[in-house]
Amino acid sequence: MWRPLLLFVALCAAGTRGLYFHIGETEKRCFIEEIPDETMVIGNYRTQMWDKQKEAFLPSTPGLGMHVEVKDPDGKVVLSRQYGSEGRFTFTSHTPGEHQICLHSNSTRMALFAGGKLRVHLDIQVGEHANNYPEIAAKDKLTELQLRARQLLDQVEQIQKEQDYQRYREERFRLTSESTNQRVLWWSIAQTVILILTGIWQMRHLKSFFEAKKLV
Repeated sequence: MWRPLLLFVALCAAGTRGLYFHIGETEKRCFIEEIPDETMVIGNYRTQMWDKQKEAFLPSTPGLGMHVEVKDPDGKVVLSRQYGSEGRFTFTSHTPGEHQICLHSNSTRMALFAGGKLRVHLDIQVGEHANNYPEIAAKDKLTELQLRARQLLDQVEQIQKEQDYQRYREERFRLTSESTNQRVLWWSIAQTVILILTGIWQMRHLKSFFEAKKLV
């Protein structure tokens, strides 16, 4: 049975981050990335298997693979694919917000990994940091000045996307706040009406009681 563990990774200005984590043979690890719309994301990973004899993590065998699944903020699957023990996955966001990136191994098919531990090194690059500029310069035959201009244009575009995403978040927060305030207002009105009706009922009840006792 999978035990999903959500690791919240905030989208920062650097746009790239590297980490490693350990998983068992039935574990699934998920990361949440806040990504603007129309933004390219590239993930590179490699796996290492624990060797009990050498008591160290060694490169995994080619038969061991990783399954990568990416979901957008609406829960729609953007990417779902099986990769090898070392690989690279790429996707482009079409909806701004929190994207869930999940990885798990095909350990159930690997007798060597049964009951073992796997170390996964993961590097996620977002936006212009996902571009391979030396490759772009060689392909388009750009000079150093042209390449630098290209980088600046990509950075400006990414900053604009970040600003648009922040405005989108602010709008959602404002709508949520307005909805909450409206509910609180209606609840206060409902409480007031209930108190008034309760007071009227108590007064009528007391009046009937006193009349029955011939006190009034």
